[in-house]
Amino acid sequence: MIIKNAKIYTPRHTFEEGNLFIRDGRIVPFAQPEEGEEVVDAAGAYALPGLVDIHFHGAMGKDFCDGSEEAIQTLADFEASKGVLAICPATMTFSEEILNNVMDAAAAHKNGKGADLVGINMEGPFISPKKVGAQNPEYLHPADVGMFRRLQERSGGLIKLVDVAPEEPGALDFIKECHEEVRISIAHTCTSYDTALAAFDAGATHMTHLYNAMPGITHREPGPIIAALERGAEVELITDHVHIHPAMVRFTFNTFGDDHVILIADSMMACGLPDGQYSLGGQAVTVCGPRATLTEQPGTIAGSATCLYDCMKRAVLEMGVPLESAVRAASENPAKSIGIDNDYGSLSAGRYGNVILADEALNVKAVIQKGIRIL
Repeated sequence: MIIKNAKIYTPRHTFEEGNLFIRDGRIVPFAQPEEGEEVVDAAGAYALPGLVDIHFHGAMGKDFCDGSEEAIQTLADFEASKGVLAICPATMTFSEEILNNVMDAAAAHKNGKGADLVGINMEGPFISPKKVGAQNPEYLHPADVGMFRRLQERSGGLIKLVDVAPEEPGALDFIKECHEEVRISIAHTCTSYDTALAAFDAGATHMTHLYNAMPGITHREPGPIIAALERGAEVELITDHVHIHPAMVRFTFNTFGDDHVILIADSMMACGLPDGQYSLGGQAVTVCGPRATLTEQPGTIAGSATCLYDCMKRAVLEMGVPLESAVRAASENPAKSIGIDNDYGSLSAGRYGNVILADEALNVKAVIQKGIRIL
C-alpha cells in the first residue's frame, strides 16, 4: 500500500506532508509502486500512528475479566474500529482463581483479527482498601511475589504492568523483587510523598490514572504526584472530560512533559453502547453520557465510557492539548512503556503499517492495519 499526500506524524513529533510506503505489513522508507497495489490519496488528511491503549477494561458489553475468547475478540474488533491497534487490557481486583481464567484466555488468544493483544495490565488486587474506587474490596490481597509469578506464567508472559499501593505491608519488598520482571505502577493508594519516593527508588516507574484514587497535591503534603514528577515517572491520564478537569490535563502536559504522559481510556463494558445499567468488577454500574458510576455509590466513578481515540480527540479539541502532544501520548509513549515500540506506536520505518487517516476535525476517515484497510 502507498498513502500519498498525507500530513504524516513523524518520529520528530511534527507533521510533514509526504507519502507512506507499506510492504509486507511494515513501513519502509521508499518503494516503487507495484502492479495492482492500492494507492490512497490522503490529501488534506492527517496520517497518525495506530493508537496503543495500555489501560482499559471493556467495551461493547464485554469485559476483559470475562475470561473468554469471545470477550477478547470483541474488544479487539471494537478497538481496531476506533484506530486502537495494540491493546493491553486491565484486570480488576479478583481472586487468583478468577484471574487464572483471565490469564488462560489471554494466553490462548491468537492475534490476526482486530487489535493485537500485546499485554495485560494487572490493576488489582495489590491496592489500598481505603482507595478501592470501583474495585471490589472483597478480593483485595497484599502484594504477593508468588501470586504474580504464577499468574505471569499462566499468561505466557503477557503481564506488562502491575499496580501496587506502596504503603501497604510488603509492597516495597514486592517492588524491589519484581521491578526487573514487570513495570510497576503506583495506584489506588494513600501513600505519602516519602513512601512514594521510596517506591520509585525501589523500582516503580509508572502512575496509574494520575489524580484518581490517590492523594492530591498540597503545600505541606506534596504526596505521590510530586514524587512522580521528581523521579521522572510516566503518568496515565484519562481525558474523557469526566475524570480530570481540562486545566489539570494542560497542567500535567506542561509539568511532566509530553514524553512522560500516557493517555488511557480506562473504559468499561458500556463503551460503544447506549446509556444504561452495566457492571465492572462484579459491581453494578450506571452509565449516563460519558459518565459511569457505581450504582450503589453514585459519587464513585467506575471507569469511562469513552474509547482512547475519543479521549485523544477531546484532549485536543476540548482541553487545549497540542495535537502533536496528544498523539505522542496515545501511541509512542504507551508503546515504549510496555516495551513494544519496535513494532507499534510510530510511523517510523520498520514499524507495522498501522495508520489512522483523520480529517482536520479529527474524524476518522480510514484505519489501516499492517497495510490492509479495515475501515
